Amino acid sequence: MADDNREDTPHDHEHGHAAVAEGGPDADKLAQSVEIKDVGPCKKHVKVTVERKAIDERFDEKYKEIMQDRSSHVDGFRPGKAPREIVVRRYKESVGEQVRTEVLMASLEQLATENQISPLSPPDINPDKLEIPEQGDFVYEFDVEVRPEFDLPDYKGMKLRRPVKKITPADIQTERKRLLEPYGQLVPKGDNATVDLDDVIIADVAIKDGERALNQLKEIRVRVEKRLVLNDGVAEDFGKKLKGAKAGDTRTVEITLSDHVANDALRGKKVSAGFHINDIKIVRQPELTPDLLERFGVRNEEQLQELVGVVLERRVEYMQRQYARQQILEKISEASQWQLPQDLLARQARRALARKVMEMRSAGMTDDQILARRKLLDQDIIASTAAALKEHFVLQKIAEVEKLEVEEADIDAEIERIAARSDESPRKVRARMEKEDLIEALATDLLERKALEVVLSTAEYEDFELPSVEEDVDQTAAVTEQAIPGQMSDPTAVAPSEEEEKTEE
Repeated sequence: MADDNREDTPHDHEHGHAAVAEGGPDADKLAQSVEIKDVGPCKKHVKVTVERKAIDERFDEKYKEIMQDRSSHVDGFRPGKAPREIVVRRYKESVGEQVRTEVLMASLEQLATENQISPLSPPDINPDKLEIPEQGDFVYEFDVEVRPEFDLPDYKGMKLRRPVKKITPADIQTERKRLLEPYGQLVPKGDNATVDLDDVIIADVAIKDGERALNQLKEIRVRVEKRLVLNDGVAEDFGKKLKGAKAGDTRTVEITLSDHVANDALRGKKVSAGFHINDIKIVRQPELTPDLLERFGVRNEEQLQELVGVVLERRVEYMQRQYARQQILEKISEASQWQLPQDLLARQARRALARKVMEMRSAGMTDDQILARRKLLDQDIIASTAAALKEHFVLQKIAEVEKLEVEEADIDAEIERIAARSDESPRKVRARMEKEDLIEALATDLLERKALEVVLSTAEYEDFELPSVEEDVDQTAAVTEQAIPGQMSDPTAVAPSEEEEKTEE
């Protein structure tokens, strides 16, 4: 079938209309008819009929090869001298399997070439369940998930709002502090210290639903940011509630639980979390030694400042792309409404998340910043996947219209950029990405960036000033603990098919 980077475009097959592929100059081309029907959002039913003549020709070729092959053995006959009817009887089963495989593969390749189908996943075909009949045509059918069909409005010369920000020394100082913190030392803040943003607290947490105790977390370490995200919930006013507290104080924070917690009755509910503060710490910035500077690929403090400035500029570019994507998607939605089915969203969730992570990494975000974003996306992964996939489909379609492609040199250059930021060799970064199956996500991200650049290069802008380089989500602390104990449900788990259920029974 078609490559996953190829965009689906409106095809010529109306409901029930059959497209017939006639034999051409290619002798191996099958005479087959194809009928494609819409059977739901992003799903098509395909019925293929391969004419008997094409099948018989392949059987004849196989038996002729056997009859001419002196290594073929049929009892009672010299090699290569057995009559055809006996050869057919002797090799019927094995030849039938070979012909079925060859015809099916050739048919699917021809189907992908001659019909506008861009599958999101392999077609729902079990070759072992297919049989070529003794007489008549070979017919097989399957369902396949495809890209949504929609019309692109004029995406050139769009009027877009664009966030702009002049990087200040204060911005550079804040980002430099974040970059160096992983190499710093966690030390007590001091006697009579009070909690402020960016501090780290050691706390015991008692989580309740009204008066009913739900969970106890002991000695957890939490960075104090505006928002706190756990594996199964978000505390929006975390920083506001904790600010000004002293060691020994208890502050109550409201946590909105995920829709996927183990307890059905608590899904989406608000519960209270009492943070009893045992200690308040700060991160002491590390000394800028030659070894530490070398980790960032710089030789002195001045070069480090320049590097931080570049990171912040890239962050602004990332934010501009996000604003542009959102506006482009809104305009597409106004022109054409299309929905994505839940089972498709579940299957694509992890791939869409991988693309988002790749984009964040390319924007120069730290591991902590990426972790916070990932946990927020995970809180409602189906909704975040729907938004990400719609962006993906729109940009992929623009890329197809503009005939944009990603070259191997583009991937190499991006891997070198990631390697430079992570203080690793490009070879090591590539090996890790291949192991984690992220090369495709990287190529997709690069293609979408090229498509977005086409839109941005022709747009008319209304600029507005950003108060901070940091997005609101960057003011989020993330911890691995759960507010509610128990195995969370996995919204990306696909329900087993009827056939799988019968097999299990």
